[in-house]
Amino acid sequence: MFELFDQVSVGTVFLLCFSLFLILLFEFINGFHDTANAVATVIYTQAMRPGHAVVLSGVFNFLGVLSGGLAVAYAIVNLLPIDLLTSGDSTHLIAMIFAIVISAIIWNLGTWWLGLPASSSHTLIGAILGVGLTHALITHISVIHGVNWSKAADVGMSLLFSPFFGFVLAFVLLTGLNKFLPEFNIHQTPYLRNDVRGKKHPPFWTRFLLILSAAGVSFAHGSNDGQKGVGLVMLALLCILPHQFLIDVNANKYEIERSYYAAQQIKNYVQINQNAIMTQFPREAASESKEFCQVADVEVYANGLQQVIDARPNLADMDNAERWQMRRHSLCLANAVKQIADAPQTSSEQNAYLLQLRQDLIKPVEYAPLWVIVAIASALGFGTMIGWKRVVKTVGEGISRSHMSYAQGVCAQMTAAISIAAANVFGLPVSTTQILSSAVVGTAVANKSGVNTVTIRHIILAWLFTFPIAMILAGVLYFVMTLFI
Repeated sequence: MFELFDQVSVGTVFLLCFSLFLILLFEFINGFHDTANAVATVIYTQAMRPGHAVVLSGVFNFLGVLSGGLAVAYAIVNLLPIDLLTSGDSTHLIAMIFAIVISAIIWNLGTWWLGLPASSSHTLIGAILGVGLTHALITHISVIHGVNWSKAADVGMSLLFSPFFGFVLAFVLLTGLNKFLPEFNIHQTPYLRNDVRGKKHPPFWTRFLLILSAAGVSFAHGSNDGQKGVGLVMLALLCILPHQFLIDVNANKYEIERSYYAAQQIKNYVQINQNAIMTQFPREAASESKEFCQVADVEVYANGLQQVIDARPNLADMDNAERWQMRRHSLCLANAVKQIADAPQTSSEQNAYLLQLRQDLIKPVEYAPLWVIVAIASALGFGTMIGWKRVVKTVGEGISRSHMSYAQGVCAQMTAAISIAAANVFGLPVSTTQILSSAVVGTAVANKSGVNTVTIRHIILAWLFTFPIAMILAGVLYFVMTLFI
């Protein structure tokens, strides 16, 4: 890692360190902001002591980041327009990173202080869209090209529907427990077991399930939310030290060959289906003399990628211009393939084939060094071990009108773990907060215990205001920063 600072100016070192500090601070805050989502039920039901619970959560958050992959990381990065990510306009990208992270930190700290389980994912994505749209406005390009709307639609759908999925799954799980295991101790509440029956902890198997599901939520949270921090770090690195991080210079021969072969196969596919593709994606006129990636230029991108690899089979030998070429051709080609794969006339078999080619194609570009993943995992893990108290009471007592039962805790946590793990498979960023809170509501409805409408209203308002406030905050910060660059 320390070789990064060789032949780098003092100003660049400071900018890099400050950027990394802000991103790690955001991930640290994300840790203690979202800790309560993983430990609220296990602490509230007294299955574990608070100190033990947060350590368990911190460890599993750390492990989740290490094993989470990079699909969600680059889903976040690619919300910004592909053209900006491949333009070499590092100054504006750095200003974007600062605006995104600072606005996310401000909103996360504010909602944590108020004890509201607001969504860090919602905040981050809103901030990214805010700077993308602001950049489009101040550079006089169409807002159509200010954000990668194809990726934004995928992310938006996952954020919109995941809470409903959480509500339904938790409702079904608890309804099943109520029907098939109605007399089991798992339906007791901590109040009934402690104050009435004089027993401090839940029954053994109930306690085991609560701890296991809490560990699952923490692991899933780390694997999803941790990737967002990884994506931000990689964005900062390619802006500040582009020569070192534009492409993975340590990519092995097999990965490079797979990328080269994928470009050829994509080119062949487009040639075979040219009429249908060009009808669906006609060439657009450049907006205000700005170039942007187009499906109509798939062959150009594929040929360009192959040519640069032919000239420099060893990626470490490429100069800065060649690395930018490889990055631009790879990302533009990958973006075009995603659009073709998602087109209505593309069959499910063709969709799977194209997405596999995209995955092979992008390997040398969408990557992260191990030290980046470990740094984010550590920040998230340590952050998880503090700050949990403010939100635990909201989740444990404030959502339902009656005390949460052990069964509610198990079902809510299992729902969150399953939902987030499923989102990771598809590379979709989701909100742990939204899923778990919705799951708790689902269990309250299944138990017919009613919900606390005042608390629910506060949570919904936090969710509704998170997106526009994050967009406005980030947009204003970015605009102010551009006045000084």
